[in-house]
Amino acid sequence: MAKFESKGEELFIDGKKVLKAWESFSGWYWFATEKIEDDYNGAPLWFGFVQGLEEEWGDFSEAELIEMAPKVWGIPKANWSYSGRRYRT
Repeated sequence: MAKFESKGEELFIDGKKVLKAWESFSGWYWFATEKIEDDYNGAPLWFGFVQGLEEEWGDFSEAELIEMAPKVWGIPKANWSYSGRRYRT
């Protein structure tokens, strides 16, 4: 289970700073923590944390997220502190 932590306006997941975030109508979340490539099919390729059917760290393409609009959208940074699925321990 990943640890989400807010520090001021910044969000960290397992100690990695979130750079961009997206959510979807289906309840999936993508949190980018590292840009791997600037131009992968016309948009960045990211490494980060994905909350889908499973929760996992891995690579994802921003181009694929853009193609799914309007069912997927960027999360405003002001909302990151309460975005994603959080679990109480």
